[in-house]
Amino acid sequence: MSKSKTVQIPQLAWYGDTELEIDFPDSWDVTVCRMHGHDTPPLSEDGIREAFCNPIGTKTIKELAKGKKEVVILFDDMSRATPSAVLIPHVLEELAVAGIPDDNIRFIAAIGAHGSMNGIDFRKKLGDEVMGRFLVYNHNPYENCTPLGVSSQGVPVSINSEVMSCDLKIGIGSIVPHPYSGFGGGSKIILPGVASMEAIDANHTRLGLSPTIGIGKYEGNILHEDMDEAARMAGLDVKIDALLNLKREITALFVGDPIEQHIEGVKLAREHYATDMVSDVDIVVANCYSKANEMTLALPVASPLLSRNGGDVVLIAVTPEGQINHYLERSFGKKFGGRSWQAAGGLAKGLPHNTKRLTIMTPYSDKVGGDWVAPYNLINWAKTWAEVIHELKNTYGDTAKVAVIPDATVQYFPEASNT
Repeated sequence: MSKSKTVQIPQLAWYGDTELEIDFPDSWDVTVCRMHGHDTPPLSEDGIREAFCNPIGTKTIKELAKGKKEVVILFDDMSRATPSAVLIPHVLEELAVAGIPDDNIRFIAAIGAHGSMNGIDFRKKLGDEVMGRFLVYNHNPYENCTPLGVSSQGVPVSINSEVMSCDLKIGIGSIVPHPYSGFGGGSKIILPGVASMEAIDANHTRLGLSPTIGIGKYEGNILHEDMDEAARMAGLDVKIDALLNLKREITALFVGDPIEQHIEGVKLAREHYATDMVSDVDIVVANCYSKANEMTLALPVASPLLSRNGGDVVLIAVTPEGQINHYLERSFGKKFGGRSWQAAGGLAKGLPHNTKRLTIMTPYSDKVGGDWVAPYNLINWAKTWAEVIHELKNTYGDTAKVAVIPDATVQYFPEASNT
């Protein structure tokens, strides 16, 4: 951790990836809480190739592809920072060696319950050439899912029928801390990625009540175990998972069996995304970068740092697209919402008990975007940092203890997650 009165934080993932400068009064005590791997250098091209040549727990993609007829490549959406376009050429190279023609390869966006992607999104995620060369589809959680049976946790598993029509299934994603499954990546590309809404609902909502789940909680997490079982039922052959620094660069890569490679990846991810905790602060500034369109992830990471007497949380969410549509957890009217939104009481839910004021700073007006963070009347909106710091100065005067989290959507505090 380091102390500064002027702080640079990343912004505009997928929209230029620039930095925002925020400043504080000289008399304030400001601590920047950087994750341990924030400046890890990117993996070289040789390093990426080495991971593909030495998969964990399975054969190489080119060996697995021999004799196969239809191939599906699953990829995560714009709410994930994975630079899939960097990895896709390596996958296609191995498939070409195995003699798989382009017409037998399709890409499917594993969006789960998120809104669909458009052509602009696909080009950012996959590179310029993929859409013209291959078939690229969105997953539809409401239609065309093939029932595979019931998991041992009682979840009815139904998976995208186009995925199930393929005899080689490959997934591309990244490993980051996750509030439900402990760490993302791995089998999440199947459940919720290309699962039916019924399966997603049962996995996230019913299993999500278990005390075994939570950010950084991995071993014994029944929701994650259910995802692994679904991936086995679906026959996911290979998963490619990256670890990323705060420039969205790949710093480590794990390729292989979806479960075995994920176990190895999480070992490194625990330290890579871990952040030293500072406590008893008056103000937490939680920047949302990698998942700026899912700012709901930042509040539970930020609020434990506040003093027992409470204080201010400022979420910074700079993204032109606003908050991602989420058919399970967002609102779709003043009194209507997705299944989890309704089950949680919709906008009746409040702020964490120690959060006296929540400010959301975004230059792109998006009132309804606060719907899965807090009730509208509990949110203080601002478009610029000048507005934010003006109000904070009026509240705290010359003395305040501040914590700045450069990317609260992927960082985590092990000390807080173990309590």
